[in-house]
Amino acid sequence: MSPRDTDREASATSPAASAAGPLFVTALIALTFTMNAAGRGVTETFAVFLLPVEKALGASRSEIAATYSIYMVVHGLAAPFAGQLVDRFGARLTYATGIILLAAANVLASTAETVTQYAAFLGILSGFGAACLGMVVATSLLSRWFTNGLGFMMAMPSAAVGGGMLIFPLATQLLLAHYDWRQTHVILGVAVFLLLVLVLVLPVGRMSRGSPDWQRLRQENLQRGGAGWTATRAIRTKAFWALFALYFFTSVAAYAVLPHSVAFLVEKGFDEVWAAGAYGMTGALSVVGILAIGWFSDRAGRLTAVTLSKFVTLTGILCLLAVNWYPSWILVYAFVLCFGLMQGARGPVIAVLVSILFRGGSVGTIFGALAIALGLGAAAGSWISGELHDRTGTYIASFAFAAVASFAGLATYWISASLRAEKPALARQPHR
Repeated sequence: MSPRDTDREASATSPAASAAGPLFVTALIALTFTMNAAGRGVTETFAVFLLPVEKALGASRSEIAATYSIYMVVHGLAAPFAGQLVDRFGARLTYATGIILLAAANVLASTAETVTQYAAFLGILSGFGAACLGMVVATSLLSRWFTNGLGFMMAMPSAAVGGGMLIFPLATQLLLAHYDWRQTHVILGVAVFLLLVLVLVLPVGRMSRGSPDWQRLRQENLQRGGAGWTATRAIRTKAFWALFALYFFTSVAAYAVLPHSVAFLVEKGFDEVWAAGAYGMTGALSVVGILAIGWFSDRAGRLTAVTLSKFVTLTGILCLLAVNWYPSWILVYAFVLCFGLMQGARGPVIAVLVSILFRGGSVGTIFGALAIALGLGAAAGSWISGELHDRTGTYIASFAFAAVASFAGLATYWISASLRAEKPALARQPHR
């Protein structure tokens, strides 16, 4: 029976997860959801801070956009570190590290006097902090308790991204109506720091230990000499690099649009709060889209799900591109609907493919290595989009570039035989 057939017939949770009790399972899902929402939502407030910080520090659009690019590069490079941290020391230390770094990033950003200082504080510290709160840790934890219905289970913490993007950017815009950008950064930092209460109160240690079945399988693997998949073995496969390219191009397309969307709409004459609300609504819709694509991929197959999601995303980008010539709220709502629904929808699919293609391996660490593609792609997309805006004076070339990158991601999936067939990867043997 293929992995896809298994997913279709499986229930939403594994027997091991059910044996842990409903309260424990709920706490586990709530923890990964909340941390993912905070890690992504707080960092996405950059789109709202962009204009006031740009004006206050006298920066160009490409210079201020470089802050987000630095953040995403660091986020990607820090993902393997987060994977190693959760594997060796557990989720409590990993989450606490992420909370402290993300809170410190915002507090220190409030003291910046130059764009270089702002980029150093917010870009570097936020990158490490968000990596320790995101999908790398969630994937590692959930894979220790759930075995079936992986598409939907991985979609749940991924959907938190949408919740975070709805709450934090809009709340930040409302705060900016009453406080300056420095005070608002401090408020965000304090709010993040309060999340430490969850880490201290919930049974995070037990969550990190995994189910009895997972512990038994891990012990058996150690007794066999630890011959399972590692990140080092995974990177010697074509399947890994196909996933890497898919993640990279998808990230380029998303971040060539996301951090610039609020500024673009404001420049086109839309109200600032309305623009921030539209941006937040893309996050709210992504909750529905991520869960729907996760569920759909378990039944119709991941190739079909990714193809459908890519075409919907492309439609959204083209609608936003059209706003350059026709600044209509109808086109903006079409962008919000299409782009928002599919925002982040490929993330759970990639997480499931890692668990299928590299069965029995260090899923968290391998997924962390793949997350480098997310960071590099987001950095490239954000910076190139800002640079094209500075050179042309509009976002036409920027959003056209995003559409091409989105199509390249879809082409990568179709070209790769490993991804299409979902066959377990075969490692290339190193030359001797």
